[in-house]
Amino acid sequence: MADSTSTDVHPGERAAQNPLKLIAIRDTPLSLDEVFRAVGDDAAGGTALFVGTVRNHDGGADVDALGYSAHPSAETELRRVAEKVAADFPVKALAAVHRVGDLEVGDLAVVVAVSCPHRAEAFEACRRLIDDLKHEVPIWKHQRFSDGTEEWVGAC
Repeated sequence: MADSTSTDVHPGERAAQNPLKLIAIRDTPLSLDEVFRAVGDDAAGGTALFVGTVRNHDGGADVDALGYSAHPSAETELRRVAEKVAADFPVKALAAVHRVGDLEVGDLAVVVAVSCPHRAEAFEACRRLIDDLKHEVPIWKHQRFSDGTEEWVGAC
């Protein structure tokens, strides 16, 4: 396999110069269409999209609602995580948006998408993006359960 700096590699196989198209922490509802449009690229043969939604249970308990809080550095950290993913894969376009504030069961909490020349790269890059976001970006979840109890997830 030729390396990506070789002159015999089609430009469509190389990563884009500025692949980060949409990076945001928002207190308004998220849009799948907006994220999908942001990663459109004619040279991308694969686009992977992950959607995280508020589910109605966790750890054997019924969840009524939850709230997300973010440190003021969260968007900067999200950008750092996205830049690292873009550096490790031939990313044509990347988008990552996380919701903060009060959410109900079924609401979209996070949407990430990556387009790459090939599907395997897109799947791998998207999985790394969501996994690193969950582990490295300072966003915390406050769950409220049907039995009146509550818990913080991700808070140090």
